[in-house]
Amino acid sequence: MIHCEDITIGYGSRVIQRDLTFTLADGTMTALLGANGCGKSTLLRTLAGLQPALSGSFSLLSLSGSGLSSLSEQSERSKLLALVLTERISVESATVTDVVAMGRYPYTSFLGTLTAADRRIVREAMEQVGVADLADTYYNDHSDGEKQRILIAKALAQQTPVILLDEPTAHLDLPSRIRTLNLLRDIAHNQGKTILISTHELDLALRSADNILLMFPPLQGCVLDTPDHLHTTDAFTRAFGMNINY
Repeated sequence: MIHCEDITIGYGSRVIQRDLTFTLADGTMTALLGANGCGKSTLLRTLAGLQPALSGSFSLLSLSGSGLSSLSEQSERSKLLALVLTERISVESATVTDVVAMGRYPYTSFLGTLTAADRRIVREAMEQVGVADLADTYYNDHSDGEKQRILIAKALAQQTPVILLDEPTAHLDLPSRIRTLNLLRDIAHNQGKTILISTHELDLALRSADNILLMFPPLQGCVLDTPDHLHTTDAFTRAFGMNINY
């Protein structure tokens, strides 16, 4: 699980949000929602260790209870947390298997040599997201929806209890957006993973996510709750300046 206690996020002297406190449990998919500029991507980057928190405490516990309590322990973080960014990547002359296998690098030797066990994990990850039949094809030859599933397979191959995704449905058509969110929810429920996705897909997130981590405008904090309960409060009005009906 992820637990944040009074986390303040931002860049240098610029504070975007302060005193964020929440806990994300295993076996759940949480949608990170909020208006542009509220700090969604900054929070994900902070949790992933791409930038430091300005203050506060952070803990990331594996299913066995072991984990890290320091934001600076990057070597162990990659074994507990996988990050899928929204940016389109281009990998020249790399097959789908090559890309998914990158998820095993935290566990390989400095030469990046895959063992038989690593190759089995890569194959199983591709099977779980339905891209096993693309294994020997080139990553760059595929559609945005297929590439997103391949990157999710890479995160699964990393075998972390926590997966963070920044706008996983960006660039996708409606059927692909629905399939992607349903896939992530099923992975959370069936594999006991903690999944946090940042998204602008309000309607789909409200229907698919177990919980909503709703961020208010800068310096106004956040709230974590179920979609149904949030609709009984003024949370969406505070976050977006209007009520959200679904």
